[in-house]
Amino acid sequence: MTMHLERGLTTLNTKKRKKAKLTLGKVAKLEQQMREHNKFMKSIGCHNLVMNLKEYTDYCQGTYKSKNREFKPLTQTETYVRKTEYIPSKNSAESFAPCTRKEPQQYSGERKLLGIATMHKSNLVPVFSDDEAKELAKMRR
Repeated sequence: MTMHLERGLTTLNTKKRKKAKLTLGKVAKLEQQMREHNKFMKSIGCHNLVMNLKEYTDYCQGTYKSKNREFKPLTQTETYVRKTEYIPSKNSAESFAPCTRKEPQQYSGERKLLGIATMHKSNLVPVFSDDEAKELAKMRR
C-alpha cells in the first residue's frame, strides 16, 4: 500500500485560523495566570518581562511581539593572551642523558635459524633444527 495522495489534494492546511473569542471565564483565567506570571518574573529579577492583560493574551495566543526590538550586534572583545616570561631549557650536556642512541643488536651465531613455521592459526615460531620442524609439522588439530 502506498502513501500517495490523489491528484489535486494536499497535506498542507492553507486555511487561516480565526482568532478565538474571549469569554468572561477565559478572561478571568488569563488574568489570574498573568498575575502569577508577573509575580514570578519579578521574583527572578526579569522586570522587563512583566506584561499587562492585553500583552499577556497576545502572548498566550502566539501573536505577542516583545518590547525590546532593539538589535545589538555582537562585538568580539580582544582575545586574552597570557604574559609569561621566556625561560630557556637547561643544557644537559654535562648531565646524564637518558635519550642516548641504543646500540644495534647483532646475531651471535650460536644457533642457526632455518626458517619460520606457523604453529597455530597465525602464531609464527622460529625453527632452528630439523627436529623442531618435524615436531611443528606433527602439531595439527
